[in-house]
Amino acid sequence: MAERSTAAVDVADNSGDEPLAAKAGKATTDGLAEAQDEAEKSAADTGSERQNTEPGLSAPELHSGHKLARRYRLEECVTRLDGFSSWRAVDEKLRRAVGVHLLPADHPRARSVLAAARSSALLGDPRFVQVLDAVEEDDLVYVVHEWLPDAVELTALLAAGPLEAHEAYQLVSQVSQAMAAAHREGLAHLRLTPGAVLRTSTGQYRIRGLAVNAALRGISADRPQRTDTEAIGALLYAALTQRWPYEADAYGLSGLPKGVGLIAPDQVRAGIHRGLSELAMRALVNDGATASRQEPPCTTPDELAAAVAEMPRIRPPEPTFTAPPEYQRTTYQQGTYGRSQAGLGAPPLPPVAPPPPPLQSRTGKLLKWTVAALLIAALGLGSWQVADRLLDQGSENDPVPTQPTTGDDKATKAPKPLRIADATEFMPSGSGIKPALVPNAIDGKPGTAWITLQYQNYPNFGNLPDRKQGSGIIVDLGSVQDVSGIDIDMYRGGQKAELLAADADASDPSALADFSQRLTKLETVGGTLKTTLDKPVRTRYVLIHITELPTDGSADRFRGGISEITFTG
Repeated sequence: MAERSTAAVDVADNSGDEPLAAKAGKATTDGLAEAQDEAEKSAADTGSERQNTEPGLSAPELHSGHKLARRYRLEECVTRLDGFSSWRAVDEKLRRAVGVHLLPADHPRARSVLAAARSSALLGDPRFVQVLDAVEEDDLVYVVHEWLPDAVELTALLAAGPLEAHEAYQLVSQVSQAMAAAHREGLAHLRLTPGAVLRTSTGQYRIRGLAVNAALRGISADRPQRTDTEAIGALLYAALTQRWPYEADAYGLSGLPKGVGLIAPDQVRAGIHRGLSELAMRALVNDGATASRQEPPCTTPDELAAAVAEMPRIRPPEPTFTAPPEYQRTTYQQGTYGRSQAGLGAPPLPPVAPPPPPLQSRTGKLLKWTVAALLIAALGLGSWQVADRLLDQGSENDPVPTQPTTGDDKATKAPKPLRIADATEFMPSGSGIKPALVPNAIDGKPGTAWITLQYQNYPNFGNLPDRKQGSGIIVDLGSVQDVSGIDIDMYRGGQKAELLAADADASDPSALADFSQRLTKLETVGGTLKTTLDKPVRTRYVLIHITELPTDGSADRFRGGISEITFTG
């Protein structure tokens, strides 16, 4: 009987139709279109990778329309290389696009690919393209991952030209932080090329193929942290110069001139940001000083991320506005249809008659006094009506009026639902629990939920050091709103939770200190957490903060979560 084994990831109890990382929104490509033949050779230029290829291997002969596990329908083969193939497919159960890597179960690297996929799935970091399933079945090994149709490869961005300073800063900042988090969990990429970095429509960079791409190609490294750091430096170098920082051409980019060695980006192209140029050299030149200053080299993603954080923040360029065209007189206004008579030059403008003098006659004076008297009378009449109404309202003995109220009496506004623009997991330590499941808490479906892992012995998330401040969900309303009511359906009663709001001028709050407005006190709640505020709170971000979890059916196992979030204002 064929063996079927999936990655050992704790999945929500009520989302059995969702393998591994569960619902992750839109799906994205993962290392499918990056297999350029000349790019395969460029890895040796760094001197830090070893690629093992086994001759005679062939990818499984499958065709479009073939279905895996009765749900993944293959649509288009994107890569066929070195005994494996990569496909764009459709998950018919969840009706979304996915990517699939396929290789025979007896492939020499099948075991390492499965192990890499399972390790990557356990990370659960939204900055990486998520592995959704890793299966061995019917003599096949396949890895299913997200597919993001609206994302653009860095390769395509660089084909259009170098990135401006702010965009290059965002690239190196986000990628170095993501890789630092991966290495803290013992995961390396080892194939961090321009094809492995995607830019989403919201400006976020996501990395695909963590551990899996290297396993598919048999790539290993003696110093994985240094290998990934140099790769990030190469990406930054290419983003600044539109050149690959080695002599060989790769990934659609021209290499450096032969014989000149590695030169700083600001010497390759004029106008490059000096700080970013030095940062690229610190990541690439790991055996000595940089090209301009005696700064220490960056040999790990953590060091590179720290160096980026020490830089003055590079702000986006100011938007440019095009001035409206000057007012042009029409041909009718110009006279003779805009054509000047020969020898006479431009036609002169007609003289403008002065305004008529104010009325000075007796009739005019009488009219002015009449208008003034009418205005005074109207004001007096209005004041008398207002005073009469106030006296009527102040009398307690007056009978209740039987006439319908007019539009002057404003009715109390009924609360209306507020649209939730986005939601993210509260990760004060930088690492998440189940960030891919957060959309389940705002999808309007009570049967889906964001659910934590199962923790043993301690209700405070296992008493783990990185969970000292608990967890929860940060809700983004998209803009500052007047919040008057909050209704939370909890995944399970018995959780200790509170509601906190950020100030109206807060931007992307992520730490507990960023939420200065307390909406409810921290206490153990039942199946729902509801509050109606006496006075609406103006905010954009609200934190559902959970510090302790209820038991999960036994005395020493704990799990919690959030099923649905609703706001009114």
